[in-house]
Amino acid sequence: MDAVLHEISAALAKGGVVPYLGPELLEQGGENPVPASFEALAARLSARVTVPFKIRTNMTAAAQYIENFKHRKTLVAVMREIFQPPVAPSALHRYFASLPNLPLLVDTWYDAAAQAALAGRPSWGQIQGVSRAEYRDQWVKYYRADGTETSEAQAAGWDTVLYKPFGSIAPAANFIVSDSDFVEVLTEIDIQTPIPPRVQALRSGRSFLFIGCHFRNQLERAYARQIMKRSCDGPHWAVLSGELTRNEIKFLEEQNIQRLDIRSAEFFAALCGLPVAA
Repeated sequence: MDAVLHEISAALAKGGVVPYLGPELLEQGGENPVPASFEALAARLSARVTVPFKIRTNMTAAAQYIENFKHRKTLVAVMREIFQPPVAPSALHRYFASLPNLPLLVDTWYDAAAQAALAGRPSWGQIQGVSRAEYRDQWVKYYRADGTETSEAQAAGWDTVLYKPFGSIAPAANFIVSDSDFVEVLTEIDIQTPIPPRVQALRSGRSFLFIGCHFRNQLERAYARQIMKRSCDGPHWAVLSGELTRNEIKFLEEQNIQRLDIRSAEFFAALCGLPVAA
């Protein structure tokens, strides 16, 4: 384990690693006012709008029901309400944001903790996935650090890109969350169309470090597989404690992802205990 941690630390210092954050990382930030899993979000959606019992634990299906029977505007309003409370960045959010070399940070949840952690950096911006139901001819939108919308050309000059493939509450409440939202993306993602060129360029030759996420369902695996596509041959790493499903084990093997069977907090503590690489 020590050798792997040293390898990760050295690669992070050189900017050779793309941190890929999942919703469970929020559990490391103390008291958390927003849901930190697909299942928890499904429960919150179902608590605000009555949905059929059989889909109350299915995030994308519950969101689709609300969109179909209450309108897309209602779904966005509910998501905005759920994720409006400020979320404090976890220690790992702050750690990654403090790295001198951080070309690309991927965050696959709807909160704004990563944005808050990055606020002190001198040159950064974010690229967010957007729903085709709202923006028919767009896959993503670009935002400066101050939240104002900008262009793909301007994003080329940022030292750090925060990529939020599912969208985010901040700054404009963009959400890819319903079945139809994800169908639109997954139909094209194999040929990389929904993934912005800037992200494709920055991932090239780099390893990925997955933390705060699992690969239990096809949606999680598909996004991870396609976002890391054409990066490097590995190694990649995933901080995953506890028992894994057969599909998760198979996915890790296929993608040359080395598992670190420790909790996120333990990983952070171990990483901080290493000397800072030059």
